[in-house]
Amino acid sequence: MLRLYKNLKAADWVLVALICGITVAQVFFTLQLTDCIADIIGAIQAVSMGGSTAEIWKNGGIMLGYAAAAAACMVATGISASKVASTLSARLRSRVYAKVDSFSIAEVNKFSTASLITRTTNDIQQIQLANILILRMLIYAPIMAIWAICKINASSGELTAATAVAIVVLVICIIALMLTVMPKFRLIQKLTDKLNGVTRENLTGIRVVRAYNAEGYQQEKFEKVNDKITRTQLFTGRVMSLMNPLMMIVMNGLTLAIYWIGASLMNAGEIQYQTIVAFMTLASQVVMAFLMLLMMFVLIPRAEVAARRVNEVLDTPLTIADPETEKPFTEEGTVEFRNVSFRYPDADADVFEHISFRAEKGQTVAFIGSTGSGKSTLINLVPRFYDATEGEVLVDGVNVKDMKQSTLRDKIGYVPQKGILFTGNVADNIAFGGKADRADIENAAKVAEADSFIREMGGYDSAISQGGKNVSGGQKQRISIARAVAQKPEIMIFDDSFSALDYKTDKKVRENLKESMSGVTNLIVAQRIGTIMDADKIIVLDNGRAVGEGTHSELLQSCPVYREIALSQLSKEELGL
Repeated sequence: MLRLYKNLKAADWVLVALICGITVAQVFFTLQLTDCIADIIGAIQAVSMGGSTAEIWKNGGIMLGYAAAAAACMVATGISASKVASTLSARLRSRVYAKVDSFSIAEVNKFSTASLITRTTNDIQQIQLANILILRMLIYAPIMAIWAICKINASSGELTAATAVAIVVLVICIIALMLTVMPKFRLIQKLTDKLNGVTRENLTGIRVVRAYNAEGYQQEKFEKVNDKITRTQLFTGRVMSLMNPLMMIVMNGLTLAIYWIGASLMNAGEIQYQTIVAFMTLASQVVMAFLMLLMMFVLIPRAEVAARRVNEVLDTPLTIADPETEKPFTEEGTVEFRNVSFRYPDADADVFEHISFRAEKGQTVAFIGSTGSGKSTLINLVPRFYDATEGEVLVDGVNVKDMKQSTLRDKIGYVPQKGILFTGNVADNIAFGGKADRADIENAAKVAEADSFIREMGGYDSAISQGGKNVSGGQKQRISIARAVAQKPEIMIFDDSFSALDYKTDKKVRENLKESMSGVTNLIVAQRIGTIMDADKIIVLDNGRAVGEGTHSELLQSCPVYREIALSQLSKEELGL
């Protein structure tokens, strides 16, 4: 929690200092009420002996003034604490979002998407609530306790001893409760991650769930996690529910002890009645102050768990980071792999190994192979979604590790295997990189054979729902291709991006790309032979190794793996064999 306070700025610390000052004033006004009570009781006794009621009105007015001042201080403290806590939470959310945005795929997979969402929302909300309580109670309670104890001790040693015993009993009981619930608070956060994960999985796969009539199965999975988190919350709730009865027992027991001891002292003539009443009020303030502190120590562990989870995100070292200085480019539009191998973190074996090839400016290099041969992983090394385990990946003659990620990705147009669209309109999605104007957007859509269906939708200002749910898979893929074209890149990466297109549209899009983007280097991962037959170079992958490299006709003669894939899709006549 203390580490998170580094995110507070000078203006926030000024506000914290102001809260401290207002809190001292609030304590002063609150404790003055006890003196007013004693004065009013004294005035009432004087009236019963024939005195004037003016003194009662005077002391009553002063008491109302102190009460109003204490209330005003309380309101000011609450507003200021909310301001500081909200500002801190906003900065934390921005920092966590920015850090997650800079994560590589490896870091995202390490935490899981559901956990990162929980840490950005629920955990920071827990921290915000704790900070409000800290600024309101953790400052107020110690000042009140110390000040009230000093006033109590000056009144009566016997009554002070009774108050001390009550506080010790309260502290022991609260510590026992804390030790019981703290592990459960940590468990609740982990279960919240799991609950979010199950919910997210069900919503993203809702079509498959319904297609297989698996609603009951999914409901059972959800209920299992939901039941576990509910039982954990019920346990902590039941334990925490002991707090109020415990407080009432201690307070009532202390009241009984004070009146009992006070009565004995009054009979001995050592103390007056108004002193006992004032002492009772002070003792209540002391007990409440300690109760506030103990409550904080119960609530802080939950916030501490949340803070640790947020700090884990902020402290995670980036496996893919920018160099301090960039090396100058020596080439243009080239991509080269030099003896590259890659292994996922904590994996036992390489996904692929010892891959070497070179793509010259304007060339089309394609990758084909069986499922799991490492095609998509290999292509993802170029924009540095991952870093090579061994070897070098060079773009424009420079190792990708020696250039900033923004510089590298500025050169690349990337079309993922699954078309990803964002909430907004069609034009916003095509101009997602921020480089394209309206003319570029429309031209890119024509290249991707998307212009006609976009106009049928209602034009480029037509709405796109979250995830592109209101367009088909092929339409999403064409908008994704248009988005890459609109960036006017040096290098285009197609990660099996034509699979959602029919053969006619596939061929037309590739013809448009060849005509409008001459000079652009193309790297294509594909499953269909028809998509890559015209490539300048085809690399065949099998079990993580390059088993063939050449043109379509060359590979048909020299590479059995390629020939087998080709014959599984096209006839000998179509292949010219």
